[in-house]
Amino acid sequence: MNLSTLSFDIANLQAAYASGVTVRAVIAEAMRRCASDTHHAFIHRLTDAEIEPFVARLDGVDPASLPLYGVPFALKDNIDLAHIPTTAGCPEFAYTPGESAFLIQQLLAAGAVPLGKTNLDQFATGLNGTRSPYGACQNAFNPEFVSGGSSSGSAVSVAKGWVTFSLGTDTAGSGRVPASFNNLVGLKPSIGLLSGTGVVPACRSVDTVSIFALTAADAQAVLAVAAAYDEADAFSRKAEPFGVDFSAGPFRFGVPRPQDLNFFGNTAAHGLFEASIERLKALGGTPVTVDLTPFLEAARLLYEGPWVAERYVAIKDFIDAQPEAVFPPVRTIIEGGRGKTAADAFAASYRLKALKRVCDAVWKDVDCLLTPTAGTIYRIADMQADPIRLNSNLGYYTNFMNLLDYAAVAVPAGFQASGDAQGLPWGVTLAAPAFKDVPLLRLADRFHRAQAALSLGATTAQLADTPAIGTTGLPKGSNTAGTVKVAVCGAHLSGLPLNWQLTQRGARLLGAVQSAPEYKFYALAGGPVQRPGMVRVNEGGAAVDMEVWEMPAQHFGSFVDGIPAPLGIGKVKLADGTWVSGFVCEAIGVGGGTEITQLGSWRAWLERRG
Repeated sequence: MNLSTLSFDIANLQAAYASGVTVRAVIAEAMRRCASDTHHAFIHRLTDAEIEPFVARLDGVDPASLPLYGVPFALKDNIDLAHIPTTAGCPEFAYTPGESAFLIQQLLAAGAVPLGKTNLDQFATGLNGTRSPYGACQNAFNPEFVSGGSSSGSAVSVAKGWVTFSLGTDTAGSGRVPASFNNLVGLKPSIGLLSGTGVVPACRSVDTVSIFALTAADAQAVLAVAAAYDEADAFSRKAEPFGVDFSAGPFRFGVPRPQDLNFFGNTAAHGLFEASIERLKALGGTPVTVDLTPFLEAARLLYEGPWVAERYVAIKDFIDAQPEAVFPPVRTIIEGGRGKTAADAFAASYRLKALKRVCDAVWKDVDCLLTPTAGTIYRIADMQADPIRLNSNLGYYTNFMNLLDYAAVAVPAGFQASGDAQGLPWGVTLAAPAFKDVPLLRLADRFHRAQAALSLGATTAQLADTPAIGTTGLPKGSNTAGTVKVAVCGAHLSGLPLNWQLTQRGARLLGAVQSAPEYKFYALAGGPVQRPGMVRVNEGGAAVDMEVWEMPAQHFGSFVDGIPAPLGIGKVKLADGTWVSGFVCEAIGVGGGTEITQLGSWRAWLERRG
């Protein structure tokens, strides 16, 4: 096998290992690829001696026994790797940890192999990748343009095909903007899903570690390993069931009002966003216009409000002692937190609570929100000439996500066909409430694959040659969607009088089915709304038309509690032989009713009855 042309996506690596390729050969190839790092992606690439312990632990191990066996990865240099310096982009701040961050331990146990610590906007303060004493990190496609930040090197290392995935951090968009600028999938998980133990914080209450990958499938595979509850992290949260999976459609997606969109003069990006709306529609989505005003007001709180004081608290002793060691734009932002008062913090937290109540109301009407990831991209020279304003422009669509406790996935949306940034990639973001990470990744994968001609990152490998996302790889503690399938046959059918009892509980129609031909069907007597009754029999039965709905388990009890006798929920056998929860009727309850078995459909009965 020619390793120099091997794509480092997980599926291709697994196939290579299954064919007999060794971990040492793959890691040697990975190190060869990143040896001439002209993009300033790495702060520290591990030496052969530093890598050897991670490779040696895989000797004699069955590749199929570990989900990330021999997978090379990189990590932002504000995340601890044992015995390797952590700088947070500031050499004067550097320290050498005795143990790896909690989530790094999870990845190492799964067989992943670290290659190095990546460049970042100093102290994770910035969205552009130019604020580093280790050099401005250059875009993977055009070195004159920014890479996006603060997780700049993490994104470039994946885009260039040097590693399979990388870790960044995301407070204001640092796990998404670099993905957009480098043709990657960038997962900003729900806050607390990935441990912050061993991570230098920016704004501890709204930080999250992020994942960059070539495909959504790879991002989900990494999430499945890394998302482990950490008792030592006060901000860690156990994963909750994600509920109804809207990713397969039909689904409703929010789109900002035209007056809320801002592409900062980039007409090519505007065109790609319009094309993204049409692509989601083709995948079964219905666009719903959303007023982005309260979201944007919440976004302004991150830097204009007291949350900037968290950045000061994170490095207070250091910046007070050595302010000259901090990049001027970074110092300006962080020192701005000194003057924030407790009164400021409470006032802003009250305002955020009120804004979140308004913003959360959108989830009653949509399953997810579609926005640009960043309205435009800038040249490094332009960014350095106007660092605060242009950086702020990059966060227009990202700054509110963590404050509002949403999950988000940045996904490629094509390449700009005109303008100053012609030929550069551009992306959109899909967002939803916390713990909807898996449905978002699945929808992002469908969206990504609808652009079959796209390459992976800045490599020549093709997206079409990688497998689509599967239903495996759910985060630990979330091995179920937390839903119940319910088969209905009467007034709960789509468009009929009691269907609201399903839809108001967030249920989603999975499809029309038929029962097994083992039921007698009745129009029951009495009741304000006439109801059907299905009774399973040994002989003389027939198939009945039904619908199967998926309902959040948390609402199933109230739904069942409202069902009047003689009906109840039991197990209904479907035509394909499977069993599903559904409406059944006590045999004693059909007395006085009308048998309609021969019709096989409640709608047919309603039409006959007139």
